[in-house]
Amino acid sequence: MNLESYGWNAKLAQQFRPFAARGLHPARVIRGEKNYFRVVCATGELTVRFAGRMRHRAGGRQDLPVVGDWVAVEPQLEEGRGIIHGILERFSSFARNLPGRRKGKGRERIEQQVIAANVECVLIVCGLDQDFSLRRIERYLTLVSAGGARAVVVLNKADLSNEIESQRQQVLEIAAGASVELLSAKNIAQVERLRAYALPGETLALLGSSGVGKSTIVNALLGDERQKVAAVSETLGKGRHTTTHRELFVLDGGGVLMDNPGMRELHLWGDEEDLAESFADIEAMSLHCRFSDCGHKSEPGCAVRTALEAGSLTEQRLANYLRLKEELSRLQRRR
Repeated sequence: MNLESYGWNAKLAQQFRPFAARGLHPARVIRGEKNYFRVVCATGELTVRFAGRMRHRAGGRQDLPVVGDWVAVEPQLEEGRGIIHGILERFSSFARNLPGRRKGKGRERIEQQVIAANVECVLIVCGLDQDFSLRRIERYLTLVSAGGARAVVVLNKADLSNEIESQRQQVLEIAAGASVELLSAKNIAQVERLRAYALPGETLALLGSSGVGKSTIVNALLGDERQKVAAVSETLGKGRHTTTHRELFVLDGGGVLMDNPGMRELHLWGDEEDLAESFADIEAMSLHCRFSDCGHKSEPGCAVRTALEAGSLTEQRLANYLRLKEELSRLQRRR
């Protein structure tokens, strides 16, 4: 098995040296299930679990393996199994505050969940049907920039919209410099444009809500019906979960593709500084406010409110910025 096709390189090899000295093998997590992982190593694919010592030493979920991680494995080749004994340092990772409430306490859960690791580029997929939401795209852009990857916004289902150019322009205005692609996933020729973002040795991930067409895009890029596809409810316009786990695929021509289950809830994990890139326009305006701690609500000399009154900033974008800022501030206080 050629690990270079999964992104293995000299920098990772250098980091792996202490594990190699212990007789362990490098491997990448390509699929995660509830109680085990599938990894790929030089000898092929293995079904593995992590050592009990890792769970004991872990400070939380964030210290345990996730899809995309490079890990140190003790293989049991005759059984097609193995044990994970360590994780290499992640150069990027995407995390959210685990949704839901703590059992029996009724309080909001405060727990980091790493979604995926070691991804260079993320395709944020949004449907141009009833799912279209600028505010959700802003939330995803914040997640990606905080995780250390570059973002591309993919506006899918262009065949279902009568306002294509208007929607595309609205996304360009909030995309913080990210590329914006417009397509219909049913049109393979249009999906092929996304291959330009799948660079050899790099990992390209798809994120988005259920039913936005991620699995259709994955199938088109792989040239095979690998992922199940389900119809979207015409009455509710809501997607149905078809992808139930994260998984890596090697693309013809180079690059690794990561599919992710749709997320109905995306609670951010991080701090207020994570908004600096996804809301760079508002952050720049705030530098000209009279007060350094301006809340952009009713304070005198607020440059952000001035921009709002002048029409260069929308009420909805400002409201979402303040909402996300308060969400991250509240998270920091509770942590």
